Amino acid sequence: MLYIGCPQWSSAHWKGRFFTRDCQPKQMLEQYSHIFNSVEGNTSFYADPTPETVLKWQKNVPEHFKFTFKIPRRFSHDMALQHCQSELLAWLTLFEPLYQNIGQIMLQLPKSCSPDFLATINSFTRLLPSDLPLGIEVRHLGFFDKGENEMRFNQFLMTQKYNRIMMDTRPLFSEPPNTAAIIDAQRKKPKVPLHVIATANAPIIRYVGCSDLAANRKLYHPWLDKIRGWLNDGKTPYLFFHTADNFDAPLLAKQFIADLAHPAAILGDFPANLEPSQNDLF
Repeated sequence: MLYIGCPQWSSAHWKGRFFTRDCQPKQMLEQYSHIFNSVEGNTSFYADPTPETVLKWQKNVPEHFKFTFKIPRRFSHDMALQHCQSELLAWLTLFEPLYQNIGQIMLQLPKSCSPDFLATINSFTRLLPSDLPLGIEVRHLGFFDKGENEMRFNQFLMTQKYNRIMMDTRPLFSEPPNTAAIIDAQRKKPKVPLHVIATANAPIIRYVGCSDLAANRKLYHPWLDKIRGWLNDGKTPYLFFHTADNFDAPLLAKQFIADLAHPAAILGDFPANLEPSQNDLF
């Protein structure tokens, strides 16, 4: 199985292009889940939903749909993964109604978190339920040194069966910063090396495309064989498509899946394409 999605499920820019023209914010998750079978749950990184909202999310997606919620930044950044056991338990309890729809949770570590903190990372992750798959994203260059630091980190991930999250920002940084969206994205997204490795059964790729959809074909071409190989080996990759402003992220995903041409990679129709055109109404 290949899980495919975008870094968000709600965007006013997608109305009439991917979602129906009259799609309301509360309907966007449902329409999104008819196209994609997964999503980056970035919303949980910044704020906790209410229990009522969690239940609505669960009701708005089909059984096969998988969220990949991020562990809140208050744990990973503000509290540096320490002295947060009770708060973390409360957060996990909040999301319990969605456990059957959580493909894995994602721990995004700050750039300040170096290999020196591997023991702290280990202690924190042991507080998480063992049956809840985990992906970890690192941004300190020490984790990319191709030496002892990186080997220790990868061995830790493989031993615990945690997935190393791969952030491919090369396409984003391949284009000049000539729009406000690109400037903002290049400022916020990490410019880290890409080391491709599946440390567990569900590798996560966050692909940040360039603004020219066609130009992405050459940039993501190596991923096609890698994804096919993982699928043929019985792995379950998660693949999320970003663009600088995410305006065309669904189109980028659609283009990639068409090029991948694998039976495990399927996107649903855009609801906007299924509604009558304006001319058909008269």
